[in-house]
Amino acid sequence: MKHSTWELDLNKFLSRKDARRLLIVSEEGVKSSQHVTVKDYFIINLGLSTGLRVMEMAALNCGDFDLEGAVPSLLVREGKGKKKRRVFFSDDFKIHCSKYLAWKQSIGESVESEQPLLLSIKTGGHLTTRAIQKAFKRCAEKAGLPLHYSIHCLRHTYACFLLKASSWNLRLVQKQLGHSRITTTQVYADVMLPEIKKALNKMYR
Repeated sequence: MKHSTWELDLNKFLSRKDARRLLIVSEEGVKSSQHVTVKDYFIINLGLSTGLRVMEMAALNCGDFDLEGAVPSLLVREGKGKKKRRVFFSDDFKIHCSKYLAWKQSIGESVESEQPLLLSIKTGGHLTTRAIQKAFKRCAEKAGLPLHYSIHCLRHTYACFLLKASSWNLRLVQKQLGHSRITTTQVYADVMLPEIKKALNKMYR
């Protein structure tokens, strides 16, 4: 099996400790109930809970979420290569989604199916990818994370920890991330080799 031409290093994904700190710090800002802090926290949790690309986050509409199914999910209507896919997520993030949609309604934002999930107050349309990146940077700075991290690190972090949680199920991670080739997903297995070695050495002990 040929590997992807790109490589993932430790500077491109968060440790479990840093990911938790980022979430905690982002959630603390919600206490102010300001538009910016509520949306910032949702963006951080969206990235860590679904692994979406930033362009996929920006394009989401309120109706793209299915919170009533056996496993909650969202629909990426046009991912990379204009491909559509369904991404499943945890019950914890389902609760956050419900609270976020309720908050939108409470401040007068529409939650109709075709309305933007992440609304720009300036334009009345979807938040831009640049605005979402700025939201990440604000939260990362508050959490004391190194400046080299970008919002794309949330996708890498999600992939690494989903791979571990699924007992190294590459096909599952591939489907969730929307990779067209398994060799791209294989990169995450490569960077998690120490974890794989640890798991193998625990067998039958």
